[in-house]
Amino acid sequence: MSNSGLPFGRKNYLLMLCGLTILVIGFIVMSLDSEPYGFGFLGLTLGPIIVMAGFMIQFFAIMHNPHKNK
Repeated sequence: MSNSGLPFGRKNYLLMLCGLTILVIGFIVMSLDSEPYGFGFLGLTLGPIIVMAGFMIQFFAIMHNPHKNK
């Protein structure tokens, strides 16, 4: 086990980057809704589901212990 001084391991940072990318995709999907004020399927259903998936990945990335499996 190397003591690099970083609080997270490589896998944590990769998962955080994936979660952040999914969050951005979710917000873009919500903005693509053609209904007024975003009250269509993209703005009320699909976009928020994608955003919640991104937040769940972020939560897992923060809570994952990289030193536990070694």
